[in-house]
Amino acid sequence: MNRHLSFPTAPIDEAALLAARKHSDDMGAVVCFLGIVRGLEAGSQISALEYESFQRMAEHQFNLLFDELERKWPIESVRVVHRLGVIKVNEPSLWVEIVAPHRGEAFAACQWLIDRMKELVPIWKKTHPKRE
Repeated sequence: MNRHLSFPTAPIDEAALLAARKHSDDMGAVVCFLGIVRGLEAGSQISALEYESFQRMAEHQFNLLFDELERKWPIESVRVVHRLGVIKVNEPSLWVEIVAPHRGEAFAACQWLIDRMKELVPIWKKTHPKRE
């Protein structure tokens, strides 16, 4: 399984990610998830989220999740881009892409990966309140 993981501080470039996609002729599904910062967090209006990570441990945890993903589904490729730093409301903070033979496998794998990432990967967020 091809794996790509990055933690940029610059904005996520969706066009570049789409252009860089590679898959074999046997694959029939690509699922992409783009997480954006919403303006309401825990019932309060915010202007941004600030993400930080213990990067070596985050990479280790992601690789363990990728190993499990590969055991559960016939995934050809997984790409995860998680921004770090301050990300304003309506800007993307997360890109996840799964390439698989069929849509059911791709959707299930993508949702599973995001759910497990939120549980296990040491990435923390701090809210920046919206100023009136």
